[in-house]
Amino acid sequence: MIKQYETVFIATPVLSDSQMKEAVAKYTSLIKKNGGEVVYEEDWGLKQLAYPIDHKTSGFYYLIEFKAEPSFVATLETQYHRDERIIRYLTVALDKHAVAYAEHRRSVRAAKLAPKAEEPVAEPVAAEVEPEVKED
Repeated sequence: MIKQYETVFIATPVLSDSQMKEAVAKYTSLIKKNGGEVVYEEDWGLKQLAYPIDHKTSGFYYLIEFKAEPSFVATLETQYHRDERIIRYLTVALDKHAVAYAEHRRSVRAAKLAPKAEEPVAEPVAAEVEPEVKED
């Protein structure tokens, strides 16, 4: 039975952009190789941690939403645990309400990022002018 999951991991802040992309590619390909499907990915960027972890005060946050067999989650989290680049991770199963909320969140985010269409400019309305009356 395939379920939908959301996983967030925090990578060490000393990674370069290419190293971070490599880490993300590793986990998305791991999901795909094990029969899963990546539904959505979102890079949250470098953020301050709530408390220091391994003497680090910031980290790169990354979200991956995916569909997979429940037995795969243990494999994924084992890989996170073995990877020295990952300092924290959390994977949760989404129920039908969480899936609906995630879809709504994605559509709102897409709407914010989409280029805004130019609003039509209304033509200025000419003010009615009363005709001049000549007095004799």
